[in-house]
Amino acid sequence: MTVTLHHRIMGEGKPFLIFHGLFGMSDNWQSFGRQLAGHGYQVILADLRNHGHSAHASAHTYPAMAADIAGLINELQLEQAIVLGHSMGGKATLRVLCDYPGLIQKAVIVDIAPWAYPVHHREILDALRRVHPQSLRSRTEAESILRENIHDQGTRQFLLKNLYRKEDGTLDWRFNLAVIDAQIEEVGEASWPETPVQTPVLFVKGDKSAYIDPYRMNEILQGYPKAELVSIPGAGHWVHADQPALLLEEVLKFANQ
Repeated sequence: MTVTLHHRIMGEGKPFLIFHGLFGMSDNWQSFGRQLAGHGYQVILADLRNHGHSAHASAHTYPAMAADIAGLINELQLEQAIVLGHSMGGKATLRVLCDYPGLIQKAVIVDIAPWAYPVHHREILDALRRVHPQSLRSRTEAESILRENIHDQGTRQFLLKNLYRKEDGTLDWRFNLAVIDAQIEEVGEASWPETPVQTPVLFVKGDKSAYIDPYRMNEILQGYPKAELVSIPGAGHWVHADQPALLLEEVLKFANQ
């Protein structure tokens, strides 16, 4: 069953959708989206299922996420759309290319590749499960609990952006922690097409990140023969936060060609 994705639209012009990564939300890309919209694009920032303001669902798989994305594109009656996906959002975008050929004109995949990844978010999930938000009085309490196991302040702040106060005054996570925790192995699943995808795809690697191995580009080209790879200097996995100007430059170069 598909989920209607919460989204916001900024700018006018050619449609350009952006999808965030695991534990993220559309807000993470708001600044980048605003800059992109200034170059003549209608930017659609959306929350994937089980994240942000989109509905929670029992399945958290790439086929399900791809169906949601296709549903949003059809709902908005977008033609010749370009889609950017970061990390998990990139894998979901690759799945759209596989399952809905021709729906997307071009795709930008930020710091993720089609191959399978081992589960490496278990430490974060275990830390999140130690937080019982409805019994908390403040965000400070949540951060104190997370600090015991997550020592990087940037990661803690990123996660805490998902903590919100409900109408009854209690706190809760915007992401569906129970489903994500139960299906975390699905997030590492591969996204290889049965037949080669002819859609142009730009893979963007953070120079300091190990998510994309450039020496395996020949594997990517077998499934995505119109793929190309660029590396953003000085950027880790969070390319849009580390080097937004350089990422925008590469995205515009690809989108406008």
